[in-house]
Amino acid sequence: MGNFINDELRWAAVQQRDASADEEFWYSVRSTGVYCRPSCGARPALRKNVAFHDSREAAEAAGFRPCLRCKPDQPPLAERQAAIVAQACRVIDEAEDAPDLDSLAEAVGVSRFYFHRMFKAVTGITPKAYANAARARRVQAGLVAQATVTDAMYAAGFNSSGRFYAQSPAVLGMKPTAFRAGGAGEQIKFAIAECSLGPILVASTAQGICAILIDDDPDFLVKDLQDRFPKAELIGAEPEYEQVVSRVVGMVEQPSLGLDLPLDVRGTAFQQRVWQVLRAIPAGRRVTYAELAELAKVPRGARAVASACAANAIAVAIPCHRVVRNDGSISGYRWGVDRKAELLNREAISE
Repeated sequence: MGNFINDELRWAAVQQRDASADEEFWYSVRSTGVYCRPSCGARPALRKNVAFHDSREAAEAAGFRPCLRCKPDQPPLAERQAAIVAQACRVIDEAEDAPDLDSLAEAVGVSRFYFHRMFKAVTGITPKAYANAARARRVQAGLVAQATVTDAMYAAGFNSSGRFYAQSPAVLGMKPTAFRAGGAGEQIKFAIAECSLGPILVASTAQGICAILIDDDPDFLVKDLQDRFPKAELIGAEPEYEQVVSRVVGMVEQPSLGLDLPLDVRGTAFQQRVWQVLRAIPAGRRVTYAELAELAKVPRGARAVASACAANAIAVAIPCHRVVRNDGSISGYRWGVDRKAELLNREAISE
């Protein structure tokens, strides 16, 4: 029974439509002959007509039928919605052409308006954004596997080369031919400096900073950058770029200053959503993975946002170090737990 150990607490949960009480108990309404979940949105019943039951089987044995609104005889709403969204994602992933909203809603058996709202609530992005991300994955895979860029274009579902070339920079961060060639033809400026956390590498494309990497070994930092862009032209030690590096180092030393330089953020639609939320978390504040999932509007996506944090290649400027475990302890960090602890301590002192 959890926290709902008596009828007084149960009645309070029903009045508040407390979803945390769902699956803890069920209540029946004598005047209507139905039983409901505590979170049911139906018109409130009079207390004298309400009885409580420890199981749905007990409610049905007492002669009550399931409410058509909250469907207490089915899995919880969150599970039903997650299953519907998972089905829609499979439809999108398996379709040659991105299905429109009406087709997706019909495929999963709900209205288009309810489907759109539910999909965004569960995943944090719209069906169109998910479809675009699915197409992006096909573009990336196709550029590696197909013989030509044109073959990759059609494999990804583009029927127009104009649309393909117009959308590919946003998807890939560079032109398709450059992506296929491992960044060939792209220029990436970089420099390595020292900060209080150790050697730091800052790299930029024409669009903005694409990497801020920290490690004890400067050679490893260069290798990491080369692995990301194996055929790009890496340009180091340009005098004018030192100004960019010094501003990044200043931000690392005092994160509360922030960084107003443009970023070239590359990732899936979901990752970019999480990173955008992270950038809105002020210095000195810590959030748990569960809280970050709530902020990203994916309340059941703590593991997914943790993966997005781990994929972040722009240290401190995208402050994944501000995310901690539910008990407040410091968990893994791409650039080392000790550095994460130092950054958090530094921010706490500066506040």
